[in-house]
Amino acid sequence: MDRAATSIDVAVIGAGVTGLASAWAIARGGRSVCVLERHPRAGLDTSTHNSGVIHAGIYHPQGSLKSTLCVRGRRLMYAFCQATRVPHARCGKVIVAADEHEVETLEALRERGAANGVEGLQLVSAAFVAAREPHVRAVAALFSPESGIVDADRYVRALLHRCEEAGVLFLPGSTLLEAEEQHRGLLLRTPLESILAEQVVNAAGLYADSVSTILGGEPFTIYPCRGEYAALVSSKRHLVNGLVYPLPHASGHGLGVHLVRTTGGDVWLGPTIKYQERKDDYEGDRLAVDAFVEPAQRLLPGVQPDDLRLSGSGIRAKIHPPDQAYADFLVRRDTRAARVVQAAGIDSPGLTSSLALGELVAGIVAAG
Repeated sequence: MDRAATSIDVAVIGAGVTGLASAWAIARGGRSVCVLERHPRAGLDTSTHNSGVIHAGIYHPQGSLKSTLCVRGRRLMYAFCQATRVPHARCGKVIVAADEHEVETLEALRERGAANGVEGLQLVSAAFVAAREPHVRAVAALFSPESGIVDADRYVRALLHRCEEAGVLFLPGSTLLEAEEQHRGLLLRTPLESILAEQVVNAAGLYADSVSTILGGEPFTIYPCRGEYAALVSSKRHLVNGLVYPLPHASGHGLGVHLVRTTGGDVWLGPTIKYQERKDDYEGDRLAVDAFVEPAQRLLPGVQPDDLRLSGSGIRAKIHPPDQAYADFLVRRDTRAARVVQAAGIDSPGLTSSLALGELVAGIVAAG
């Protein structure tokens, strides 16, 4: 594309998994699509800075987008990963009760998950947990056989490849600078090009609030929430075989610091939760390794400080402030700008939900 305005049916802002899945779904419906991405490559923010967990759909309220899209997205993701040879595993997950007082909460989680359509959930004994995870402490657990793991970076690359096969134009290094309403669409300007789009999908992740303002859309705020990880040193990776979670935070802020054995064989512990001002600060004021010892020992009593090393971090694009426990995904036709479709506030389980999110966004675009 040159600096002259080029017309296209749909422009998607953001090449994370939500944007790519949306672009792919829209293009399969016969529309011309481009994806504008501020980074030089796709998926460099939230999409690849996470645990890489394929969630079953247990935690969120029945009927919410987070629950319905997670359940459908998980099924679509397993099929997609198998078809595209993206490394993944349906390894199952245990959500453990540390004492008898927590068993009642496990039952409530099982009931919620079953109401959401999650298959195969079982309340299991300490002996069941010991057979799967012999080094984990638990008096009982909720076993989710449909939970799994995925190589998020390979998944992003596979999605981008599918987009390009479908004719989607990928425009890296194209930060949206301004937008102007015109008779035939929104004229979008970046440092590299001008694009006249009949419709625009805002899938800009951490910057979706700023992009919405540029597009003349409804106001909302994205609250960056950093999660940090530690990892077991290589000699201790044998202590964990799959996914091990505590009960979710009673406050509603997150699923708790958990253990993940990745597709590459590493074992991660995290993420922590820290709301912050800067949307691109992954490394400032990092926690020390010692901060991970206590949460590690709740699940793995034998872990010592020397068994851990610092690992990566990620920033979740939350659409609710720290004093609010929950907000659903924001996916709808904008209430102010008729040409704009919002796909914002996509935190967990956004990775798992991505293909279902793409379907939903494509349906809104098609309805015009």
